Amino acid sequence: MQLSPRIYHSFIRPKWITKVYIQNNIQQHFNFTDKKVLDFGAGTGANCTLCSPVHYLGIDPDSRRIDFAKRKYNQYRFKAFKGNELPAEDNSFDFILIVAVLHHIPPEMILCYIKEFKRILKPQGKIVVIEPCFFEKSPISNWFMKYNDKGDYIRSEKDYLNFFTTENFQCNVIKKFKKCFFYNELYFTALL
Repeated sequence: MQLSPRIYHSFIRPKWITKVYIQNNIQQHFNFTDKKVLDFGAGTGANCTLCSPVHYLGIDPDSRRIDFAKRKYNQYRFKAFKGNELPAEDNSFDFILIVAVLHHIPPEMILCYIKEFKRILKPQGKIVVIEPCFFEKSPISNWFMKYNDKGDYIRSEKDYLNFFTTENFQCNVIKKFKKCFFYNELYFTALL
């Protein structure tokens, strides 16, 4: 059963979790001031406040979550999209933000999206990724994530990075950390 956008936003992505585990990490390493940011898999819009409304676009295939985000953060732009083609022009974004999205996407679709990321990123643009990740020597957390997360495709660090390196991105792991005791998180960037 899929949670309603309101319940998801309130209980799965409450402000304090978003602030502590996502926004604080990103703000330590990146400055989105005056930078065009595409929030890929924006969901209910929890990450939009990292950016100025004029430079932000959040996209997601779930139109119910996008409708919620439009109401909650009405000064920001959000779009629902279908298929593999992203609703953006070539070389139009400085950053692509991907937070807890890739582990919901089958491998063949990720490869299509990565080609699209290459198309829409400006030269010197960066992809910023935070994803649940199976870590070696972390059997309890790995088991917990496997059986409790709604994403069917949680991967190892090597598997996440390989998606990008096979398309000639250079990856840099910024940090590996625990979120809420049981979730292993991988935080990395990819750039051409």
